[in-house]
Amino acid sequence: MLDPEDVVISSRPMIDHISLRVQDFSRAVDFYKSALAPLGYKVLMEFPNVAGLGADGKADLWIMQSEQQSNPTHIAINGERPQINAFHEAALGSGGSDNGPPGLRLDYHPNYYAAFVLDPEGNNIEVVCHAPEGVKAAPRAAKKSAAAKKSAKPAKKAAARKPARKAAKVAGKGAKQSSKKKR
Repeated sequence: MLDPEDVVISSRPMIDHISLRVQDFSRAVDFYKSALAPLGYKVLMEFPNVAGLGADGKADLWIMQSEQQSNPTHIAINGERPQINAFHEAALGSGGSDNGPPGLRLDYHPNYYAAFVLDPEGNNIEVVCHAPEGVKAAPRAAKKSAAAKKSAKPAKKAAARKPARKAAKVAGKGAKQSSKKKR
């Protein structure tokens, strides 16, 4: 049994992205757009029969068309308690089935607050918060602005050129020395 004293509250990302294979692509995309809107999720990228959803400009949930029936899976996404409540309501209103209303799951740990919904294809979607009530989870890492990224590129390029110039000088000196030895 996990001791509550050993529980670490963190919302740091661990998985970069996940792909969910579905048979009814358009229904699944519509469901996820609506169900995850309270978390700031939206479709960020689309290709034929593939859609990348995410928040803060990062697609981390990919929905992909599949002709084969897949085994249902469980996906858990971090959220704040009000977002969890809104997710549950939105997901049920979008064709999902209740698989556990918003609330504490004390058998996991004292602050495990989550809601569970089965999407139209049977996947178990959970939104969870590990922070105590009234405490916000750690914010996601701030995205660099376009200006900050642009100003960082010249410095990186200059740093990359310096070793190349140094190597060229060393190679040039070696060539001069070897030509002197030949005389």
